[in-house]
Amino acid sequence: MSFKGKNYLIVGASSGIGLALAQSLIEAGANLFTASRTQPNLQSTHITWDAANPDSQVFSSLPATLDGVAYCPGTINLKPFNRFTNEDFQKDFQINVLGAINVIQAILPKLKASGNASVVLFSTVAVQTGMGFHASVAASKGAVEGLTRSLAAEYASSKIRFNAIAPSLTDTPLAKMLLSSPEKIDASNKRHPLGRVGTSTDIAAAAKLLLSDEGSWITGQILHIDGGMGNLK
Repeated sequence: MSFKGKNYLIVGASSGIGLALAQSLIEAGANLFTASRTQPNLQSTHITWDAANPDSQVFSSLPATLDGVAYCPGTINLKPFNRFTNEDFQKDFQINVLGAINVIQAILPKLKASGNASVVLFSTVAVQTGMGFHASVAASKGAVEGLTRSLAAEYASSKIRFNAIAPSLTDTPLAKMLLSSPEKIDASNKRHPLGRVGTSTDIAAAAKLLLSDEGSWITGQILHIDGGMGNLK
């Protein structure tokens, strides 16, 4: 995959999937721009931006043309439904959905200028496969899937592709409480038909394909990169 000389924005590149994707794009020769609260240890141009309090004006400093963006911030807030508050749902929706909308609206002219741009968002296996205690994250990520398909239809004529990746449990800092002991790791591995939880590089590889020219005929899709959990028994 050739990314040499192209401009990409990774939102949330300081850890986990975003960091793995950013490293991979840099190695492939991309001009990388990052946006998050914490500056990643990467050879990139960084913009300080917070999904909880988004400021779209900060993206004005980006180049006139962007060839792709991946929005990687996310939440894992799991508890019984009757313990969720309105504030819990609002926080998850802000970070997972409204933050992505803020970024996309701010950089849309730059994506249009590319003539072959790609936007990658992130959902969860819990949208397709009902899971207890996932009401808040599944609700907000379900909105991400609807947003992905709607924007894919609306901007196909502008040659901007929109896709989302729906992972299962992935070994990232965000999921550390779910994988905090050998027993939890073993139990999580056994829940997946392929016998292991995902890694950041597993998910980043799929995102990289969607951002690349090799993925230029893929749009409006939700890719279930989940070790088989969503479809196999």
